[in-house]
Amino acid sequence: MDRLSADIAADKSARRVLWAQLLLILLCGWALLALAWNFPYPSPLIKPLLPPKLRWPSEEVASWVEDGQFDRDFAHYFARDPARQIPANAALVSPADGIVQNITYSGGVTYLVVGLSFWDVHVVRTPVAGMVKSVTMEGSYLEKLSTPQRIREMGFLRGKDAPVEAVITLATGRGDVTVRMITSYFASRLKVWVHPGEKIATGERIGRIVLGSTVVSEFGGRRRFDVKIGQRVLGGSTALAVP
Repeated sequence: MDRLSADIAADKSARRVLWAQLLLILLCGWALLALAWNFPYPSPLIKPLLPPKLRWPSEEVASWVEDGQFDRDFAHYFARDPARQIPANAALVSPADGIVQNITYSGGVTYLVVGLSFWDVHVVRTPVAGMVKSVTMEGSYLEKLSTPQRIREMGFLRGKDAPVEAVITLATGRGDVTVRMITSYFASRLKVWVHPGEKIATGERIGRIVLGSTVVSEFGGRRRFDVKIGQRVLGGSTALAVP
């Protein structure tokens, strides 16, 4: 009797091991199928473990632009609008998240150019307090593939020669300051949230660019900043200059 009971228990144990192995094989097969189905992009199984640039590669985001359909998780991530702590001692703050692409003086104006990637926060903020003098739209085309050199050149383009852009001019205690939200083929929509006559504080939200592009700030005269070309900045949080 004891021998029979032992045989039955061993048989049940063997069955459990067999089912566990079959389940493991099925899971492995499903994982391989998901990997092959999504190739060359990451499998949904590992996406949550990856940083944003690997979770949603630039080639995949570009393909969504072409198709007009975006991954729901990416769309949710892109729409984020985190609160920002405005530095109390800052005379000027960055207008956008991204990389400083250029700082140059030309024609009596100092230009600061920030390039945004697909994965940056795309809310644009005012670098200084003031009153909105004007909001205009300029440009006649959408730039598709912008090299760093091309991004630097776009900082000087205005009117019909420029890519489509929203131009917001502020009257400030430092003279007129202009913020230009430049769109692109991949960022074909602009949203401006301020109106002429409106008073806004330093670091206040003024608009959004939909997908990666460029924000140019123009300051009259020669200006020196506490940031360098190639430096990563955060809109409203990174001080460009202190008194």
